[in-house]
Amino acid sequence: METRSSNPPKPSFLVVDGVTFGYGREPLLYDVHLRVQAGEMIGLLGPNGSGKTTLLRLLSGVYSPQQGKIFLEGHDLQQWGRRNIARRIAVVPQELHMPFAFTVEQMVSLGRTPFVNFFGALGARDERIVKDALQAATIESLADRIFNQLSGGERQRVMIAMALAQEPRLLLLDEPTSHLDIKYQIETLELVQFLNRERGVTVIAAMHDLNLAARYFPRLLLFQRGIVADAAPAEVLEPGVLRRVYGVDVQVGILRGAEHISVLPPGSEIAEEDLFGERGPRPLVHVMAGGGTGEMMMRALADAHIPFIAGALNIGDSDHTLALRLASEVITEQPYAPISQLIQKQVRASLAAVKLLIICPMPIGPGNLALLQEAVAAGQRGLPVLLLHTTDIAKRDYTGGEGQQLLDALVRMGAKTVTSVGGAMDIVKQL
Repeated sequence: METRSSNPPKPSFLVVDGVTFGYGREPLLYDVHLRVQAGEMIGLLGPNGSGKTTLLRLLSGVYSPQQGKIFLEGHDLQQWGRRNIARRIAVVPQELHMPFAFTVEQMVSLGRTPFVNFFGALGARDERIVKDALQAATIESLADRIFNQLSGGERQRVMIAMALAQEPRLLLLDEPTSHLDIKYQIETLELVQFLNRERGVTVIAAMHDLNLAARYFPRLLLFQRGIVADAAPAEVLEPGVLRRVYGVDVQVGILRGAEHISVLPPGSEIAEEDLFGERGPRPLVHVMAGGGTGEMMMRALADAHIPFIAGALNIGDSDHTLALRLASEVITEQPYAPISQLIQKQVRASLAAVKLLIICPMPIGPGNLALLQEAVAAGQRGLPVLLLHTTDIAKRDYTGGEGQQLLDALVRMGAKTVTSVGGAMDIVKQL
């Protein structure tokens, strides 16, 4: 007789639940969801300005979410208090400049600050932990050296030792290999990997170098104001996704005789048989969506392996985040910005190259009315148009009727109307 365990599933160590945050009126991070189990080692990837450092500051409790919550060990992070957070989470910044001539041992001792009494005196246990951190980071020989006089790689190891002296359960690192030569990059990541493997420290590190991230982190998060991809390196470092997020063509594959995946710039002098990974087929369909209205359509196209272009979509729009993962190409506009002439030109060029335009039941306002104008122009040139109508246009037209007039014009030109994604796919598969 089969027996089943009555033990409930183990709760996540760290949970980011629908977090939105911005420095002004526009959100930098939008509706971020993330679950991390204790002992994971995660690399956080994304271009400059994508929000990686901001996410780390939210996870460390320095910033508070404007919407959503972050839970650490099942408790709201904001309820822990700064001292209790510092006893559980350690942060290693990109750089640390000290205004005083602290020795390395004094620097590492600062990691015990959350645990010492009001007078700041270290006890016997604190001193043992400091010595252990120096040993773990292999910097005992530097103990009496002045921190500001060390090389960049040595300072980085000191900062990790200082974090280790906090006895953290979660270690957050902000680009720990930036400004370091390859020797210190490897030494730094080997140390972090050791702390994760031997001491069970959960690690989340923002990384610039995609190859180092693929080599040292079993789980990667590709970030662009939200999570675009979350998986193992082979799945996240996909050429099409990287092209859409970073805006540059790359080659991705496993070099002959190598163990880890590699990311190389286009035109690298490597034989095709030595590197696997290619750009996908030319898109057949252009999808106009927004506000989540394109989710089911984009998923259906991706499931059917039909390449498509999506856009224009604003950064922060849920359809934009999904399109970065699924579409062959994404035309991107800035958050909350109307469609610019440059982006409108990109849409026009896309519509001239595809075989079908699908317009999802997106809200129509002054900001995206230009998309429908381009759709009408493309329809006049003979491009087939498919209107996916699941709601009454009057309920989502905020242009005083201009949107309705443009959609009516498309219908008069012969645009087909369907009320389901399945009906749309029946037409797409005939291309």
